[in-house]
Amino acid sequence: MISLNIKKPEQTGVEILIRGTVQGVGFRPFVYNLASRFGISGTVSNTGDGVVITAAARNDRLCAFLEALENEAPPLARITSLEKHPLSGPVNQGSFDIIASVSGSSGNTAIPPDIALCDDCLRELLDPHDRRFHYPFINCTNCGPRFTIIETIPYDRAKTSMKVFPMCADCEAEYLDPANRRFHAQPNACALCGPHISWYDRSGRPILCNDPIREAALALMQGKIIALRGLGGFHLAADASSMTAIALLRIRKGRPAKPLAVMMSDIDMVKQCFALSPAEEQQLLAPEHPIVLLASAHSAMLASNLAPGIDEIGIMLPYTPLHHLLFQLPGCPKALVMTSGNVSGSPICTSNEDALNCLAEIADFFLLHNREIVTRVDDSVCRVVSGRTRLLRRARGYVPSPVMVPWGLPPIIGCGAGLKSTFCLGRNHSAFLSQHIGDLFNLASYDFYTESITNLKRVFEIEPEAVACDLHPDYLSSHYATSLALPVYRIQHHHAHAVAVMAEHGLHGPVLAVVMDGTGYGPDGTIWGGEILQADLTSYSRLGHLSRLQLPGGDAASGEPWRMALSALFNTYGEEGLSDKRLPTPLLQIAAERRETILSMMVNSFNTPLTSSCGRLFDAVAAILGIRQILSYEGQAAMELEALARKAAGTAGNRHH
Repeated sequence: MISLNIKKPEQTGVEILIRGTVQGVGFRPFVYNLASRFGISGTVSNTGDGVVITAAARNDRLCAFLEALENEAPPLARITSLEKHPLSGPVNQGSFDIIASVSGSSGNTAIPPDIALCDDCLRELLDPHDRRFHYPFINCTNCGPRFTIIETIPYDRAKTSMKVFPMCADCEAEYLDPANRRFHAQPNACALCGPHISWYDRSGRPILCNDPIREAALALMQGKIIALRGLGGFHLAADASSMTAIALLRIRKGRPAKPLAVMMSDIDMVKQCFALSPAEEQQLLAPEHPIVLLASAHSAMLASNLAPGIDEIGIMLPYTPLHHLLFQLPGCPKALVMTSGNVSGSPICTSNEDALNCLAEIADFFLLHNREIVTRVDDSVCRVVSGRTRLLRRARGYVPSPVMVPWGLPPIIGCGAGLKSTFCLGRNHSAFLSQHIGDLFNLASYDFYTESITNLKRVFEIEPEAVACDLHPDYLSSHYATSLALPVYRIQHHHAHAVAVMAEHGLHGPVLAVVMDGTGYGPDGTIWGGEILQADLTSYSRLGHLSRLQLPGGDAASGEPWRMALSALFNTYGEEGLSDKRLPTPLLQIAAERRETILSMMVNSFNTPLTSSCGRLFDAVAAILGIRQILSYEGQAAMELEALARKAAGTAGNRHH
């Protein structure tokens, strides 16, 4: 509760500074309506530091007003602090106004993430009598694009990619009407004044048609692949029930086996195919609309080559008006593959030009729009474990909402690692995590990484005074850190994992941390990845680790599990364990010459760094069992091993407990 402390009868006004996620969520209209309700005079404005309110009235009304600010805030708002001071100057009596935003920041304003279409807008979208009937960019203060269209704060239309779409008279009237759901909704638009969609073939030629969305639905029904411009980038869409369409997508994208995410038309359709727990259903319907990993179920609606060898599929629901309109059309498949619109290894495309250039060999047609995407953001991915949601990829719907920590932070940047990279900007008690960046192994990904850092620094006006990076000297993120000419703090990879969990739960430590992953630079010159640490926020001690194995060929072993199988057998049984008589049958499929080369490398300790990695141990077991000898994507052997282990234990399809 807020401590009010407004007791003196002579106190007639306060200035209030509210920080948190309070811009782009209908907060100023909310304040305006509260002020009208309680008879408050004054103003409200967005500033770079938060929302500033001047309020004057009798003390009892001010008390009620302040309580309502906290207790009745809009559903997407998140108040992290509320400061108030007595007013020193006069306030216009009898009126309360929303005034022009004020630039300047101390890094305390939280920008809201993009939010799935709300129920009110969906009803209007499908209402033939509504003026936004079938308009694919409908939104209001409770839903729609935010982070992906914001150029800088304060959050106003002029500082978003919507600035090129002047509002028509009707939209402006809604925007200015305090009683309207679109009061000060910055992306507000309609078919007369807002963005529009278009239909292109793979050669980049526009196709004139009355209804591009209908054309897309027909193409999907015919087994075609569509590149679809969304909120934070492009998707590649295909019929999720068609093995042929999925096989074609895999060939064109060079993604032979990696699981593909699926968007289903509505929650009832999901329930027809999956046994949902209440927590999974709640997460699918949450405002963020992430991809939720669900236990696989046999259904004619979903092709068997969506996630080969894996016992779960990533499912999400439509989250933009365009998605909903697509599924509404007769003949459109009720389940669509919606995978990232990129060339494998590169970031997702965001501009029409890039998509037409880069995806022409993958997509048959392009469903485009002309609302520019300022910030590239992938779909978020989560899993429900024992009734609790665990984010595996934090992106759309969550970024850039901060993680609040109980300790103060200087202006600082954490640069992340090399695989599944993200970065973080910190200031005061807020840690602003970036969206999922991906693996920093090529120039395109590194450019995305540096562009995202520049963008987030600009949005929050945070200029780091120090930088933290991984202990590994050759990560591109480490090179970026040293290029900043700032004090550099190098952090051991697994200590960083432990502290990240501590920060998530507000712990100072010391804690006992069990950290299991694929790789991490160890200060002893070995590769860590199966660690037991005693850790606090600034230090750690290594209490134990998995037995070290040789990594034959270095990085090559992470893509060829049979190498780790030979290493594990050699470590346990010596050279005799690798003889044809003793070798498990699946490993005899590997050419004898290759096995002999690996044995020679291990005997002579040539290019065989030591590792305690849990990931490589799983690879070894998978190869010995004949599950997987060569990977087509990272983690494949471990995921297939896990699926078979659940099946053997009789728990496949039952992951709720």
